[in-house]
Amino acid sequence: MTTNKNIYFASDQHFGAPTVEKSKIREQKFVAWLDAIKNDAEVIFLLGDLFDFWFEYKKVVPKGFVRVLGKLAELRDSGIQIHFFVGNHDLWMQDYFETELNIPIYHNPKEFTFNNKTFLIGHGDGLGPGDKGYKRMKKVFANPFSKWLYRWLHPDIGVKLAQYLSVKNKLISGDEDVKFLGEENEWLVIYCKRKLTEKHFDYFIFGHRHLPLEIELSKNSKYINTGDWITHFTYGVFNGVETVLKSY
Repeated sequence: MTTNKNIYFASDQHFGAPTVEKSKIREQKFVAWLDAIKNDAEVIFLLGDLFDFWFEYKKVVPKGFVRVLGKLAELRDSGIQIHFFVGNHDLWMQDYFETELNIPIYHNPKEFTFNNKTFLIGHGDGLGPGDKGYKRMKKVFANPFSKWLYRWLHPDIGVKLAQYLSVKNKLISGDEDVKFLGEENEWLVIYCKRKLTEKHFDYFIFGHRHLPLEIELSKNSKYINTGDWITHFTYGVFNGVETVLKSY
């Protein structure tokens, strides 16, 4: 890492929900945060669910979100590395970010090393024990044949239908979904501890839970959940020595 530079992590903005008007306020706040960190950011990780719904037809993407897309393009053009991990609300993202913004996208957790610190980074959905119903559903939705079928819907119908179902599904997340379950029951904590038996990581960085969490897994390993930009407006930052959670 370059001296005096930081690495930032943020997730679960869910732009587009619950309404365009309310979402725009949060989008403006997120863009202001991107503006605030651009002078000391070396890398920015977006850990999924940037949009409450996203689907890419071959020649069409959902309209809107010009503020955040324009700011990401500006930061990327200035030389800041940006990585995007697909979440469960934008899992139908294809190559738009890569071709238009030069931002690589990932559908699974990925390992990174910065200043001799090892990171396992991802969105977090479908990891760990339980939630078998969602895991089966994700396989169906992620199947290329399912995406091919959906593309036959006119975008005006397909996007409107998906936005309605996405918001209808407990708005963004139900009250029960954003309650801390206790370290022994948090399935991402269980997942991280299992991964530690296979390989050491200094940091596990995930989103999806909508809860800002910092949990010591061992003497030199920590699980961090970046929270969300709906109620918490939290993010992670690695300064070259340690990773901590902050709020904007």
